[in-house]
Amino acid sequence: MAEDEQHATEAAAEAGAEVPRTYPQGVPCWVDLEVADLDAAQAFYAGLLGWSFHDAVPPQAPGSYLIATVDGRDVAAIGSPEVAMGAAGTPAWSTYVAVEDADTAARQVVELGGAVTSPPADAGPGGRAAACSDPDGVAFRLWQARRRLGAQHVNAPGGWNFSDLLADDPERSLAFYGGLFGWRSTALWEGGDLAVSVPGYGHHLATTSDPGIHERQAFAPQDFADVVAWSARVPRGDHPRWRVTFTVVDRDAAAAAAERLGGEVVGTAETEMTRAADLRDPLGAALRVSQFVPPGG
Repeated sequence: MAEDEQHATEAAAEAGAEVPRTYPQGVPCWVDLEVADLDAAQAFYAGLLGWSFHDAVPPQAPGSYLIATVDGRDVAAIGSPEVAMGAAGTPAWSTYVAVEDADTAARQVVELGGAVTSPPADAGPGGRAAACSDPDGVAFRLWQARRRLGAQHVNAPGGWNFSDLLADDPERSLAFYGGLFGWRSTALWEGGDLAVSVPGYGHHLATTSDPGIHERQAFAPQDFADVVAWSARVPRGDHPRWRVTFTVVDRDAAAAAAERLGGEVVGTAETEMTRAADLRDPLGAALRVSQFVPPGG
């Protein structure tokens, strides 16, 4: 755990307050979207997921980086072109992975056959970031946390749920990420997507921000609490990318809301524990919403 993260956790515990969620090396920790029309993006995501927003960029600085919150907890962000690290084009959600040192991790990306498309740079006092792509050209980002620890409202309605790697060859792609982040991958269910794990992550959560995680996930396979992402073969007609999923109470109601707000429902999917809809927002960014269906429910 980074020093600033440790101090934040210890201070909250001493004060009897809610312990902030922290992200060890290799755990996806944040998602954001870069768009030219911030007003349109705000209206869509506020209506779909109940987000409120505040700008993290000081008034005298160019651009905006709108932090989305639910019940006062950070969920994600929407930024303007002035603060963008990505190339211009169709907007796309970006997934950040926590690292202890962004500069060291960026060098390892290149050594393992990936590319650094925007070199490590400070993002104000919040942390240090870099934009990268894996050997197949799939974009992802690195985040070295300082004051901004990562998403705090997760796996709950309106919150970030998971980011999933859609790849032409998931096992080949995960070999790169395994070398970079220490990820392990396995199929928890026969014929299912590959689960991506960071060993010990469940223990980290149980001893910090989520003490009841193991009891709450008693129905799940062993070490399910260590799962930080999923990977699957890219569907026909789609392209390799990191897909971002947000939690909703009702998949069908969320899909209908997306259409009312000017978005598009691209498709739906069901698993043993979820009902999902793939959406496209009014600016063209793809996302997934997912309803948890308890086993036996």
